[in-house]
Amino acid sequence: MIRPVFAILAILAIFHFLAIESRGHRNLVNSKIEFQALRCRKHSAILTDFGAVGDGKTSNTKAFKKAISKLSQMATDGGAQLVIPPGKWLTGSFNLTSHFTLFIQQGATILASQDESEWPVIGPLPSYGMGRDGNGAGRFNSLISGTNLTDVVITGNNGTINGQGQYWWDKFEKKQFKVTRPYLIELLFSKKIQISNITLIDSPSWNIHPVYCKNVIIKHVTILAPVTVPNTDGINPDSCKNTLIEDCYIVSGDDCIAVKSGWDQYGIKFGMPTKQLSIRRLTCISPKSAGVALGSEMSGGIKDVRIEDVTLINTESAIRIKTAAGRGGYVKDIFARRITMKTMKYVFWMNGDYNQHPDKGYDPKAFPEVTNINYRDMTAENVTMSASLDGIDKDPFKDICISNVTMELAANAKKVQWNCTNVAGVTSRVKPQPCSLLPEKNEDCVFPCDLIPIESVVLKKCFV
Repeated sequence: MIRPVFAILAILAIFHFLAIESRGHRNLVNSKIEFQALRCRKHSAILTDFGAVGDGKTSNTKAFKKAISKLSQMATDGGAQLVIPPGKWLTGSFNLTSHFTLFIQQGATILASQDESEWPVIGPLPSYGMGRDGNGAGRFNSLISGTNLTDVVITGNNGTINGQGQYWWDKFEKKQFKVTRPYLIELLFSKKIQISNITLIDSPSWNIHPVYCKNVIIKHVTILAPVTVPNTDGINPDSCKNTLIEDCYIVSGDDCIAVKSGWDQYGIKFGMPTKQLSIRRLTCISPKSAGVALGSEMSGGIKDVRIEDVTLINTESAIRIKTAAGRGGYVKDIFARRITMKTMKYVFWMNGDYNQHPDKGYDPKAFPEVTNINYRDMTAENVTMSASLDGIDKDPFKDICISNVTMELAANAKKVQWNCTNVAGVTSRVKPQPCSLLPEKNEDCVFPCDLIPIESVVLKKCFV
């Protein structure tokens, strides 16, 4: 009698275990991932619903295009989201649609194809006149792109976009391209954009490029590129209005953030500035470039930029203004505070001779205006040179203010710490002592008390 009892108990235990496993499986399948977004979507689909294979070898370009085309039909019915599940999803360039969320799950990687036939060649941006690599008018379309879109979210729970840049870097170094390399994300003439909670690695060139856009949020993004590879800029807001960049971590072979607005005569004619830009809580490593660059393509103008609570480590310069005769435009109303720096070649750097031009059609008498530049509350350690500030002859950079800044010099620091030509302004409580063109005046530089509109936007709680 004992053995049948044990047998019955064993059978009951097995059924109980299977029931628990079944409930656990259902909970796993039905579990939802919470995230924050500008808008939540009524409809949802998974990339595999459209025939995609996540083996890192099969091209999924057609699957991405098919999925987005299908989901675009739901734009007027609450919008749709496309979920990229764990796996390696090889693809060429594809375009997004409006009222759409691309959600990249943790463990998922969108893998950029190295087959150039999967990258359409498109014309130059109207404010640039030619591809930025300077090798012709054409350029490869970006991996993820879109034009004239409204309400687009690219997000995840730390999914990855891998540009597989080595192929592109090698060919570029050997001067084997006749068109400009692709970027990872580029959105044009679009509004209500969010890019968040994803990791971008090894872009062929620039990583994130919103251009001619407004109402843009970029937050909690990690960008990683070899520090030896040029032009791997992190985030480049270009002729954009009302943009917030916050809580990002960037390692780059070029500027971590480069603020732009068009190139020479093309940018002057297009005439669209970058304005109302807030950059905060950025961590940057860029031994060969800047934490934040203003220019050099700034011919449409750059104004009302606020930069605060930034950490720079082993970076060539903090905030660098780059321009030249022929650029025209302006860089004005720039405000920065609470910058912490460790191991810097320069702290303050301004160039009026950044002479890269799209072609010979630029006007050498088109001088830029650089004015009302405000830097305050900064500390730096292991500094090679405090400042190199070079304006333009007969076009000085004016109204520069630097206050409450302490820079501790490196063992190999330059003997002359401040090099200043064609600049004018004031300083207060700055060490080492600034140049005579920036005399001491006992007052703090200003920083705006108001917010730009995008800083007041509250994201919604959404699920996939």
